[in-house]
Amino acid sequence: MTNSTGTVADSGVDPVDPAVVLAALASMVGETEGSIVRLQAVREAQLAVAQRFAEDLAAQSGSVSVRGEAAELAQRSVAAELAAVLHMSDRVVQGRMVRAADLMAKYPATMHAFTEARINAAHVRLIQDTGARLDDEVRAEFEQAAVAACVGETPHRAKRIIERLAERLAPRSLTERHRDAQKQRRVWREDLGDGQKALGLIHSAAVIDGIYDRLTQQARMLKVANAKAAKDAGSGLTPDPGELGDPADDRTTDQLRADLCADTLLTGAASGHDTTVGLLSAIQARVEITIPAFTAMAPDTGATHAGAGSAFGVRTEQPAELAGGQPIDTDTARILAGDAAAWERVLTHPITGAILAVDRYRPNADLRRLLHARDSRCRFSTCGLPPVTQDLDHTIDAAYGGATEEGNLGGLCRRHHVLKHQTAWTVKQLGAGVLEWTSPAGATYIDRPPSPVTFTIADLEPDPEPDPPPEPPPF
Repeated sequence: MTNSTGTVADSGVDPVDPAVVLAALASMVGETEGSIVRLQAVREAQLAVAQRFAEDLAAQSGSVSVRGEAAELAQRSVAAELAAVLHMSDRVVQGRMVRAADLMAKYPATMHAFTEARINAAHVRLIQDTGARLDDEVRAEFEQAAVAACVGETPHRAKRIIERLAERLAPRSLTERHRDAQKQRRVWREDLGDGQKALGLIHSAAVIDGIYDRLTQQARMLKVANAKAAKDAGSGLTPDPGELGDPADDRTTDQLRADLCADTLLTGAASGHDTTVGLLSAIQARVEITIPAFTAMAPDTGATHAGAGSAFGVRTEQPAELAGGQPIDTDTARILAGDAAAWERVLTHPITGAILAVDRYRPNADLRRLLHARDSRCRFSTCGLPPVTQDLDHTIDAAYGGATEEGNLGGLCRRHHVLKHQTAWTVKQLGAGVLEWTSPAGATYIDRPPSPVTFTIADLEPDPEPDPPPEPPPF
């Protein structure tokens, strides 16, 4: 036996050639990745079948609709069934069904290469997205060349070739497409966790680059001013209060860009769109939060003994929550609470934490506030839209004697409100705000109201008294 250097290996020693091990590892990873890609292709085919099935259901309903309401409702119902199994949003599943059906119908060569694992899911998305602008007459030519460009290349490196190919075959110029694309400009937000969110903006490339460049210039100006202030402070010079610069400001350029952007959006005036009396600039940001009482109380900074800020070993300072359920840090919650002009108290059950009532309970506005507090998201089992989007739905329709009361109402977004009334999905109340959904296939799903930001008596029960120490021995 010889090793990688060609010398004879010592007897009794199992040599390990790093090159052989790495080659075997790469082969195994490649085979595993190929299996995953093939399974992804199978899943796309199954989603396409689900879309076709939904279309057949709509056709069998006999409903004639120029706007396709029957087809849309059938897609929602099928997507909701799959979403419950996948533990995903049914909106996402419905979009994937439509996309998979489009892939199967319009991109057969791409799907063939996908099933053979010659290209991966990222390549497929690139081809499908880029080819969407092309007419049927040239799509086959584009697809053949695009698949060839993707084989053996990363999606990033293939993108430039595919974009150029699509631009050559596109029936409309980039300028014309840009005008249409500008109609889709928008702003959105996304949860990140740890009390953070992301704010996204889609606009023309020149505007986005201009925004980023302006924020960068402002951040650099502050960095230079801060460095100068720190140098002056080290020399014993008194800073001029009218100048920029803080010797204690150690924020990075990224942090400064983010803070400057937030300051501008929260306090700046929309000069290009506002009226002479400043109607737009007078609008202030509105944030709805839920704060436990212990969190609203500032902690005792002088308490240094063990167990400060806790009761029976349980942390008394709990996170606050934005409307919709995202936790936020206690410092931000206290600042917002200090600026609040009014409060609404939510009363919870001391054992279960279930919401019982809000202040000034009356059948109208207060009932809505109670349900708003209890159902801090859409009550369909896979939906998480916040309460601002909700309809108050009668579980038993008012037309059939259903009472307008907490035990017969639930907050549903418009999509799932329509789904409940227009498809075979049904729901019933089990008490304490717990809903039981039954799908067209007969599966049941329990949806419980989101727990408020509180802890209950059960959490505060002290540990049982420890057994007394044994008596010392008599010797």
